[in-house]
Amino acid sequence: MVQDGEEIQMTPEEAIDYIFNKVNVGDTLELSYNRIYAPGEVISIVEPDEETGEGVRVNLELNGKMLNDCVEVDLNNIKDELIEVHHIHDGEEIVIEIL
Repeated sequence: MVQDGEEIQMTPEEAIDYIFNKVNVGDTLELSYNRIYAPGEVISIVEPDEETGEGVRVNLELNGKMLNDCVEVDLNNIKDELIEVHHIHDGEEIVIEIL
């Protein structure tokens, strides 16, 4: 059971830093950006790659009734479209509203 938790506001950059530093493999992460809602279990978090220019990347195993698949999301590519992030860890949820 997930308990209602803390709601905080962050800039897109702060939210990416939060995900990189606070989200763990096995946590549930729900990303809302543009017109996409991507809920899933975190499989891995990959740090930025200066050589290729890729940003922080999150690999998720999506939790869907119609689609169960793994995706990789480069957070730097979606940061301007990021609306909200839900982080669920040990039954507690943190909701990040993007400013």
